[in-house]
Amino acid sequence: MSRSQKDRKLRSNTEKPFPETSTEGFDFTTAIAQALRRQYGHSPAAVKTVVRLTRTNPRAVRNWFAANNGPNGENLVELVRHSEEVLETVLQLAGRHDLVTARKLAGAREKLREMLEMIDELQSSQT
Repeated sequence: MSRSQKDRKLRSNTEKPFPETSTEGFDFTTAIAQALRRQYGHSPAAVKTVVRLTRTNPRAVRNWFAANNGPNGENLVELVRHSEEVLETVLQLAGRHDLVTARKLAGAREKLREMLEMIDELQSSQT
């Protein structure tokens, strides 16, 4: 089968690595692997959980956990949707420390609100 005239004849082979923007000195694949391990653990069940969440190949997910490869954009969005650790890691890699702080502050406020509601319920049940 011959190529059409519109096919690309030369392929670039730049092999540019993902830029290191993290202050911790980790590259993208290592940072994502560590976030996955913090969120889901080190067991084979962790790999199976991520496979179910992202609906991707188990071998690819094992490579993410081993920091051999990183997830593509579509899978990264799925991981961010389901994992607070991955979200925080991506924000830190992007240099958006202000958003990490704001997210943690909002979470702390919500927990405090829940605790105050529990205290109010306990006080009202005692009287």
